[in-house]
Amino acid sequence: MFKNLIGGQWVEGARASRNINPSDTRDVVGEYAQANAEQAGQAIAAAAQAQPAWGLSSPQQRFDVLDAAGAEILARKAELGDLLAREEGKTLPEAIGEVVRAGNIFKFFAGEALRIGGDAVASVRPGIGVEVTREPVGVVGLITPWNFPIAIPAWKTAPALAYGNAVVLKPADLVPGSAWAIADILHRAGLPAGVFNLVMGRGSEVGQVLLEDRRVDAISFTGSVATGQRIAQACVARMAKFQLEMGGKNPMVVLDDADLDIAVNAAINSGFFSTGQRCTASSRLIVTQGIHDRFVDAMAKRIAALQVDDARKAGTEVGPVVDEKQLAQDLEYIAIGRSEGARLVAGGEAIARNADGAPGWYPRPALFAETTPSMRINREEIFGPVVSVIRAKDYEEALALANDTEFGLSAGIATTSLKHATHFKRHVQAGMVMVNLPTAGVDYHVPFGGRKGSSFGPREQGRYAAEFYTTVKTAYTQA
Repeated sequence: MFKNLIGGQWVEGARASRNINPSDTRDVVGEYAQANAEQAGQAIAAAAQAQPAWGLSSPQQRFDVLDAAGAEILARKAELGDLLAREEGKTLPEAIGEVVRAGNIFKFFAGEALRIGGDAVASVRPGIGVEVTREPVGVVGLITPWNFPIAIPAWKTAPALAYGNAVVLKPADLVPGSAWAIADILHRAGLPAGVFNLVMGRGSEVGQVLLEDRRVDAISFTGSVATGQRIAQACVARMAKFQLEMGGKNPMVVLDDADLDIAVNAAINSGFFSTGQRCTASSRLIVTQGIHDRFVDAMAKRIAALQVDDARKAGTEVGPVVDEKQLAQDLEYIAIGRSEGARLVAGGEAIARNADGAPGWYPRPALFAETTPSMRINREEIFGPVVSVIRAKDYEEALALANDTEFGLSAGIATTSLKHATHFKRHVQAGMVMVNLPTAGVDYHVPFGGRKGSSFGPREQGRYAAEFYTTVKTAYTQA
């Protein structure tokens, strides 16, 4: 039994849940404790008690803990990558890459703990000095999703601790294993009791306590739009700070002058790797008239050759989706697309068993062509390996179509034109822009986040994380 970490102690839950391998549903990764509302309150109390001392701790102490955690994560990348692939369904190379990213994030913020700066400025009044400093927000509740089970907990936890906050982490129910591993590593890295707490459990129970308890000073959430909106309302009601990363319906524009191989490779990666279960995935391919037919044919050939199999098996390019519910949702959207008149060019069926005969939740990556912007498959986030092509007459129409969405997380363009690339970077309504690259995949030391309905609040990652995890104090002194 893998237990919750509350106040420096490993604590059994009110119940337990089984962590199931989506590549082979007969395989149970482990039994994980499920906290109840009372235990969530205990975790908050422990964090509130521990935070003042941690907030006044030396930068060296914070560096030592975070650097040690990052070093252990990197040293165990093969083991932790295997765990991640087993519990979430990401292919093993992708899973190991995510673990490396998590380790690098902890090491980056170890350095940031030593670089917390401020300003000393002269007042407009004679004889008075002004100091502007950053202080921790306090107790931070972190609510993380299932699609990046170690990277997202890392990029929320590491800056929270680096800037002196205490943490209560609630990971997604489907993938508790990777978050538990982070908790275990931090626990042994020398964090004082109560500074980091792990409460695994239902969002309706544990998450609700985090939202309502006035001892929680800030909430950072990644997940669905509907849940994000509820979190915003709850935080505003009690004036708590909040940060939201939500949905995406990310466009990739392919222009007539694009290198076809580069465009296809970027689209395959964007739409189908990680089984399409990325908020930065590109599910709308907006392709201009001159290259449209060649692009669709090339995509269909690549999709037919993709190896769909066990996430941990060598050669697998697309693994399973995370669970049966997600598979049903993907298949439902495929049916919707067909009913709306889109042409299914490739894939779209469920695979009941992998190549070794193991039962799992496998969708064949699907590509639609001859779609219109108003179709639901072009408006709503599917969160699976389902991609549609929209035909555009020229760059201007393609840009307009790219911006025709309530979301604004990531956007891409495939072109050899410096003029169009430069214009697109300036005028597309997205927080992140990729030129001749997949829309998914960003460095760990730069800001992550979007616009419109995709994100709210300060950016995550990089030095910009300080905007959320600290508060600014201005102090005056008369000599």
